[in-house]
Amino acid sequence: MTLRVPDQVLLSDVEKICSISNPYSFTNEDESLFLSAMKQNITWHQERCEFYRKLLEMEKFNTSQLETIDDLHKIPHIFANYFKRNEIKSITEEDVALHLTSSGTSGQKSQMFFDDWTIGSAQRMVEWIWKENGWIDDKQDVNYLLYTYEPEEGSKLGTAYTDNFLCKFAPINEVFYALKFLGKDKGHKFDVFGCIEALKKFEAEGKPVRIFGFPAFLYFTIKQMKELGIEPLKLNPESFVFLGGGWKGNQEKAIDKLDFYREVEEMLGIPDHRLRDGFGSVEHCIPYIEGNRHEFRIPTWSRVIIRDVKTLEPLKDGEVGYLNFISPYITSVPANSVLMGDLAVRHPADENHDGPWFEIIGRAGVKKNKSCAIAASELLKEFDGGGK
Repeated sequence: MTLRVPDQVLLSDVEKICSISNPYSFTNEDESLFLSAMKQNITWHQERCEFYRKLLEMEKFNTSQLETIDDLHKIPHIFANYFKRNEIKSITEEDVALHLTSSGTSGQKSQMFFDDWTIGSAQRMVEWIWKENGWIDDKQDVNYLLYTYEPEEGSKLGTAYTDNFLCKFAPINEVFYALKFLGKDKGHKFDVFGCIEALKKFEAEGKPVRIFGFPAFLYFTIKQMKELGIEPLKLNPESFVFLGGGWKGNQEKAIDKLDFYREVEEMLGIPDHRLRDGFGSVEHCIPYIEGNRHEFRIPTWSRVIIRDVKTLEPLKDGEVGYLNFISPYITSVPANSVLMGDLAVRHPADENHDGPWFEIIGRAGVKKNKSCAIAASELLKEFDGGGK
């Protein structure tokens, strides 16, 4: 089925910008198209969402203020945390194709709704980036170790949905879930010994292994292997690690990313260029995926602004502030400019990068707002060495 925007007249440029298959194209034409697409997207939500219409009125904003790409910071932003307390839609219930939440076993949940275009567009972006990197293999079946929640009936967790979606890029031989579902009353439990046994089995089978999910769980698996005196494994060199969700609730236990990658390479035998991290959220599904230098590349379907933590004014490249994602892709919810609770630095294209990129510095915010990764981290606190 051909992917189409809800209205090909009102959203014609939204469809065009999101149909650019080169993930990191930043021509002058792309810039002009992105600006036009943002205007269309803003008008779309303004006419279909009372909350968004009132927000624009309160901020005294209209699309005529967007004269150049440098004016994107003028678009009223919505805090990601706002979606944890409110259900906002620009579509009818009949048009909701998917409903996902951001939280795990506890905490406030972001309620995000997707129409066919929005979720289809986001998934297509992931596919184009994976194709660009040569990570799609439809010939050889692989074993999967997923550091995410084992699915339960009716689950709407965004992380589990994402990791299972990524399994489409190589045929499945076997899937092992690290966070075992023990039943409605008991929830999930981290099965560290099961992970170790799965890795040993996968090594013996010799097939490529793909490891997705929260980095903290992979780190604790490797740490447990070392404590048990297990010799380093030699997984198939075509194996691949793609992590996401950050350390969040276990930040005090986090180690430097490159040090972590060296430990993964040492204990599992997966080469550095096959180790990548991804950044994103259920509130903003644009894929930000590490490049060869482990930097988060900004794709052509998005723009990133860094805002001062006190004034929220836009900052120059190289300065630390809140991460503000802007994209016209989403037609189901007015999340076209989302202010995250993460601190980051944006960098322009240079001799080593053909496009802009950013690095995550840390996270700000109140403790009671728990994301998937924070909720998952509580399972690590329960971990006492007995995962089974």
